[in-house]
Amino acid sequence: MIFLVVTSSGILQSQILSEWDRAEMRDEILADRFNNLLPKLMDDTNIDMWLVISREYNEDPVMRTMLPARWLNARRRTILVFYRDKAANTIEKLAVARYDVGDNITSAWDKEKQPDQWQRLVEIIKERNPEKIAINFSKHFGIADGIVKTDYEELMEALPDALDAKVVSAEKLAIAWIETRTQKEMELYNTLVAITHNIIDEAFSSKVIKPGTTTTDDVVWWMRQKVTDLGLETWFHPTVDIQRSSEALKSHIYSFTKGDKNKVILPGDLLHCDFGITYITLNTDCQQHAYVLKKGETKVPEYLAEAFAKGNRVQDIFTSNFVAGKTGNEILLKSLSEGKAEGLRPSIYTHPLGTYGHSSGTTLGMWDSQGGVPVNGDYPLHVNTVYAIELNNTAFIEEWDKDVRIMLEEAGFFGENGFRYVNKRQEAIKPIQTN
Repeated sequence: MIFLVVTSSGILQSQILSEWDRAEMRDEILADRFNNLLPKLMDDTNIDMWLVISREYNEDPVMRTMLPARWLNARRRTILVFYRDKAANTIEKLAVARYDVGDNITSAWDKEKQPDQWQRLVEIIKERNPEKIAINFSKHFGIADGIVKTDYEELMEALPDALDAKVVSAEKLAIAWIETRTQKEMELYNTLVAITHNIIDEAFSSKVIKPGTTTTDDVVWWMRQKVTDLGLETWFHPTVDIQRSSEALKSHIYSFTKGDKNKVILPGDLLHCDFGITYITLNTDCQQHAYVLKKGETKVPEYLAEAFAKGNRVQDIFTSNFVAGKTGNEILLKSLSEGKAEGLRPSIYTHPLGTYGHSSGTTLGMWDSQGGVPVNGDYPLHVNTVYAIELNNTAFIEEWDKDVRIMLEEAGFFGENGFRYVNKRQEAIKPIQTN
């Protein structure tokens, strides 16, 4: 587990597991996924044999999520075979490789008896006579498109002609494996998001920011260093940007791709960050806002608080439309329509989140596809999935005589009981005291 403790200074800190304990947790989560989740996913997608094939340092993105903690990469050529016998309610987890792949996947190749690795795979397939042989290729979902040209060609050359017709895309199964979260993972996720929030809270505080001196790059690199000091990693470089009354509003894409490089933070600035961390098997992705109080101010100005509340309202509209089986495009268009009917100016670009930051699953808008996302947006919403609830709302501020954009992002879980934020959301702009 990850334990949260309050230090004598009153700042919530995170005690991160040792490398050994992380490895134990990773393997525990993986065993649970193989034994309790994978059989159901194979049944749901009507696939009884799944092949995942990779060579060392050129791993299929799916295989990366299947390797035990003590395997940082595949070894030589690693071929994983998952065979599901639904009638007998069994699942075999085999490796056509020289080694067991951790404690979950058993080596099924004795090179001294059968020197040819591909022929041993063919023997395993023939012995089980599956209805389908699923491999990871997909035109539209990159994470499900992991088999490389050489491995595909050698596989097809090795398979007898009679088996060729059984080869199908594992797209739906690969996506389901990547996007579906277990109870054990969600227990970890809750605290992981809290750690993310804690780092942002500290970054957006007078401990880090000295108005007139501290720059946006100073805050970005403080966050990077904090993550490193905690023994964690980031999966993307953070950004920090500024909106202020004296400057025209830039495109929100500027905020995500460029940020404000080395810009000095001043009283009266509305700050925004985009930040996420990686830990054990999961990733976070979070955007929050802070305001640097001017001399004499004791709280965030009401006009900014009202603009922020409108951003929360867009979140509420959007997540209230999460219904299992509805496509990303259906949810997107309904939410945008309802938001605009209330006089809001929303933009929604929410993505699956989990073992990858920009993961596979239901895509609910993209910044440049507010009319719907072809193919990926037509993928239906499934339960036990996590999303970066990423969106913005633009509001006119009379006091600044300009638009401001409230850009929000929080991890959200969609389960049997509906939607919830993984560990709350920001509901007020953070005030930063001026010394």
